[in-house]
Amino acid sequence: MIEIFIEDLNQKFTFNEGITLKDILKNLNGKFKDVVGGKLNGEIIDIHTPINQSGNLKFLKKEDKESLEILRHSLAHIMAQALKEIYGDENVHLGIGPTTEHGFYYDVEIEGKRLTDEDLPQIEEKMKEIVKKGYQIERFELPREEAIKFFENKKEIYKIDIIKHNIPEGEPISLYKQGDFVDLCRGPHLPSTDKAGAFKLISVSGAYWRGKETNPMLQRIYGVAFWSEKELKDYLNMLEEAKKRDHRKIGKDLELFLIDEEIGGGLAIWLPKGAIIRKEIEDAWKKEHLKRGYQLVYTPHVGKEQLWQTSGHLSFYQENMYPRMQIEDEGYYVKPMNCPFHVEIYKSKQRSYKELPIRLAELGTVYRYERSGALHGLMRVRGFTQDDAHIICREDQVEDEIREVLNLALNTLKSYGFDEFEVYLSTKPEKYVGDDKMWEVAENSLRKAIESTGLDYKIDEGGGAFYGPKIDVKIKDAIGRLWQCSTIQFDFNLPERFDMYYIGEDNQKHRPYMIHRAIFGSIERFIGVLIEHYAGFLPVWLSPVQVKIIPIADKHLEYAETVKQKLLENDIRVELDDRNERMNKKIRDAELQKIPFMLVVGDKEVETGTVAVREKGKQGSQTLSIDEFVSKIKEIISNKHTL
Repeated sequence: MIEIFIEDLNQKFTFNEGITLKDILKNLNGKFKDVVGGKLNGEIIDIHTPINQSGNLKFLKKEDKESLEILRHSLAHIMAQALKEIYGDENVHLGIGPTTEHGFYYDVEIEGKRLTDEDLPQIEEKMKEIVKKGYQIERFELPREEAIKFFENKKEIYKIDIIKHNIPEGEPISLYKQGDFVDLCRGPHLPSTDKAGAFKLISVSGAYWRGKETNPMLQRIYGVAFWSEKELKDYLNMLEEAKKRDHRKIGKDLELFLIDEEIGGGLAIWLPKGAIIRKEIEDAWKKEHLKRGYQLVYTPHVGKEQLWQTSGHLSFYQENMYPRMQIEDEGYYVKPMNCPFHVEIYKSKQRSYKELPIRLAELGTVYRYERSGALHGLMRVRGFTQDDAHIICREDQVEDEIREVLNLALNTLKSYGFDEFEVYLSTKPEKYVGDDKMWEVAENSLRKAIESTGLDYKIDEGGGAFYGPKIDVKIKDAIGRLWQCSTIQFDFNLPERFDMYYIGEDNQKHRPYMIHRAIFGSIERFIGVLIEHYAGFLPVWLSPVQVKIIPIADKHLEYAETVKQKLLENDIRVELDDRNERMNKKIRDAELQKIPFMLVVGDKEVETGTVAVREKGKQGSQTLSIDEFVSKIKEIISNKHTL
């Protein structure tokens, strides 16, 4: 017998093992007709899943966010069934069909057919037919050998591979059936196909089976899904807006950065205008860190093999590192992280408790292997610069340090125009290093720091790394997308591996607390996010060109040059458009380059010593003296205002 506390009824019940949510709902005489699944001890289940353990059960309805997992998983199966019906059961071989953040996909092999986006409407229509038929979805189990034989008869080689390599001996093998379609799956699924919500197939791409280039290339069909047509429409509109904001296109149009296969995939080169953006961000970062007591350091791009053995990277991270280099009978690796170098800086001399906290900060470029298919502009690269820092402190300093770091992160992100955050606290996993007391101190300090900001936060129980708990901060951009930025991470592993210590007031050695933290995470990625957030119209202080001077005719060039020099003397980034083009074309070109201010000069301006100011986002122009304009733009730059 098992005991289940049903949260919706605030009551505990006793049931036989193996009871399903469907059985429980039946016993409640239709009180909860809109239930699509449940959440048992934090795990999402469907109405078909046998319950074999006691615990807390919450019914899931469409208004519950977790119910989308059930919807999207079911639609992946509905799409697979549609493919079988269109292209023939014997010709379609199924791989995996998981959910994604906003939908689902299925990896399939279709004999004699290479899908394109033009095929998606037909597949969608067939899916709608299956939904309309309202097939009951049923779950059943088969013994291991029988399941293998079942899929051998259907020539489903990828399903057999999953059973043999992903499902341990003795574990139940579950299958789901809807109409004549049967698939290997753990669930969760809807009660029937007609419960499915709104969906749309959006793209087709290639995907190697199990992500290995030596395996067959399958076809991956992506879909998005929500409960209502309105939610789907809103999301599709957001996707269209995201296309317009794509930092790769804007970066090319504005000549900000270059990624060239001749140089290497995932290796960004900053062009002059992009380098200005990066310089402004890095200068502001350095200034703020120096003000807060951080010490700036620079470390090499490579390190000896022994360093990475001591740190443990060669044991648990080598697949993400570039290959070993042999130099004078010694091995070297390009660094994937800055941490070991900062540890060695700390250890370069004996430390006293009076010196702590020590805050070491670096804009350090690291290199990590990413598969070519995962690369995406500045968002996913192989070489990137972390705004890294490591704080080494005593136990009595931990709480203040964490609070200061979190405030620094939030204030920095706000200065770039972000004001909506999602904060996550990840706690101790089952397997961990460090003693329980250190974990308790660390988790409490993280929790108190978040609560001091007044922000809501979510707890990811057991979601911390094995070497320490952490805070993650995500920012919401102008079209509602979330981006991971700041991380504040305790590390109980490296201090042990490198035998870090300080001499305490008692003249004894003590192990310090070590905190990793990054505000942006990656400079490259953060600039990509900024470009998309602002659709290229960056705040004036970040704009590579802040002012474009447009003389109406050649006779106004001499005065325009005078204006330009005045602006340069005041550290304003300015260009003079002296091309032999019409004024309206020059204005249009400056708008396409997303330049915040245009100064038009003609006869009137020359006579009066003024400029006609055209400001981004405003109609018409304003006449100001040169000094008045300089004063205005300097205030905007100084206060980091956006137009």
